[in-house]
Amino acid sequence: MNLIDLIVTVCAIASPTTCEEAHLQFAWSGSQQQCVMAAPPYIAQWIGEHPKWNAVRWRCEYPHPRDKADARGPARVA
Repeated sequence: MNLIDLIVTVCAIASPTTCEEAHLQFAWSGSQQQCVMAAPPYIAQWIGEHPKWNAVRWRCEYPHPRDKADARGPARVA
């Protein structure tokens, strides 16, 4: 099994134009398309835990751990 990142765009119920992405990672052995189709229960659980938000769209991606390391820039030596 590999990790997959379920990326959910959520908007505040009180301010529908205030939106952000929530990232839910979990072990997954299917395709990205299968992840998208299986996502609603995971999204429902997240919304249940964050009732001030509304899910408006979602997608699945395989995480790229090197992207996060590269985004910080080069390591500094003091």
